[in-house]
Formats: sequence, C-alpha cells, structure tokens
Amino acid sequence: VDEEGGLVSRMPPEVADLPSAYTFGQTGDPERCYQLGLALAAECRTFGFTLDFAPSLDVWSNPANTVIGKRALSTVAEEVARLGVREVDGLTDGGVVPVVKHFPGHGDTSVDSHQDLPVVDKTLEELMETELLPFVQAIDAGAPAVMVAHILEEGIDPELPASLSPKVVNGLLRETLGFDGMVCTDDLTMGAISNTYGMGEAAVLAGEAGCDLLLVCHQADNLTAARTALLEAVESGRISQERLDESVRRILTVKEEYGVTDAAAAGDVEGLNSLLDAFLEGSASTEELLP
Repeated sequence: VDEEGGLVSRMPPEVADLPSAYTFGQTGDPERCYQLGLALAAECRTFGFTLDFAPSLDVWSNPANTVIGKRALSTVAEEVARLGVREVDGLTDGGVVPVVKHFPGHGDTSVDSHQDLPVVDKTLEELMETELLPFVQAIDAGAPAVMVAHILEEGIDPELPASLSPKVVNGLLRETLGFDGMVCTDDLTMGAISNTYGMGEAAVLAGEAGCDLLLVCHQADNLTAARTALLEAVESGRISQERLDESVRRILTVKEEYGVTDAAAAGDVEGLNSLLDAFLEGSASTEELLP
C-alpha cells in the first residue's frame, strides 16, 4: 500500500489523518520520524497490509516540483538521510516492509511522472552529493526494498527511464551502491511509461533491468498484458530462468525476514485512532506504537 501520511494516504475516512512527512522533517527530530514510521506501520497492520511504499527519500530541491513537495522530509539531502533512515527503522520495528523511493531521486524535477517522463541531466558525482545520499545511507542501514522511479536520468542512461534501465537498476543501484534487496518499479501505468511503451514491453524491460516487483495499478487488461509478455519472454529465452530465480530469492528473503505469511491480521480501527491521536498529541510512547 502507498501510505505516507499527508497527501498520499490510502486509509479510509474513518482513520485519523497524519500530517505530511515534511511536517515531521521540520522538527529535525529523528525520534519523531521514527515514531512516524511506527504510526504508519500501525495503520498498515490494522488493515492487514504487510508492505508500505514509504518513506519518500527524495530531496525537495526544486520548488517547482509538485509531485513530491511535502512528501519529502526536507529540502536538504543530509536531513532527508538522517531522518529518513529513522522512519525506515520505525516501519521495520512496526512489522511492515518499508520500500524507500523514488530512486535515483525525484526531488529535482518539474514534470509529474504520472503525466509524462521527467528528464534529469546530472553526473554520478552530482547525484551522489544530493539525490543519492539518502538512499546510500538507507541501504547501508539495511533497507529491504527500493522503488525505482520513472525518470530519464540522462547522466546515467540517456535512452531508458530508470525503472526500465539496466544501467540504473543493475549498474547504479546494485553494483555501484551494493544493494541486493528487493527492487520494484513505480506504477507502470503512469504516463511516463504508458505514453511511450506498451504494457507488455514495459514489463519485460523492467524485468531485464533487474526489477523484482512490477507495479501495475490500473485496469485488469494491463495485468494480463504484463503477465503474458513476461511468460513469452521466458519461453523465448529473452528472460532466463536464472533471472527469474534471482527475483524470487529476493522476494522470499524479505518475506522470511519480516514474517510475511498468508495469515492476515485485522485490527481495531477505533483502537488505531486512539493510538494515532495520542501520537499526534505527542503523548504516545514508542512502546505503545510497537506491535
């Protein structure tokens, strides 16, 4: 589930709203951001969700950026890194798989990737100074999963969006940064991809790039097209069994580490709201937020 707090929340109206990540980031308090992660995990657990596409580790460095904005913890890379790692810890300790996003950084863009393909032209050195800094620290701290954005990062790969690019996923993320956890795409039905690629080809390219989970969030026909294209790619030898096994291993490793099984646990919404109210008032202890 996409549950960040603020503008990006999938909770029903009965659940108390959480402020944006930026609100917590402005406190400069790592413990408060840790508790934000715990609160998000409590929301997810109440409805049986085991994985959350959060936090956003983007650095809000471009004021014209409307798609990220206050979803970011800060406009300063070092602060996003320092606070974001603690939010990741909170989700983990809360029993929910955190997926940090949007690699390699969506903060210095002015185009909304839901509508079209943002283009960024930065060298690796420039990316390491700002956009990649929070991801490097999160990976070093043991983040289990990373979401790759639909961004054309011309300094790394001038041809393919990051989510479909072997140079970004296998090259930059896995080889350069040493990440061997689970990699997922952003929603492949977003305009940044669907305006240029058919769903089937996009799914195959993402698999070839090294992504383990492919998000297809709209329309059943798109799910069928992605699955059919992947099966055909395996049958033709374009995607090898070894490549599939790599992804299965990563997914099962995360499931084992987080105790994800088929047993869904439903929680008490009224109890959740009491907990969230106490958290927002600053009276909830870390122990109360833990599962």
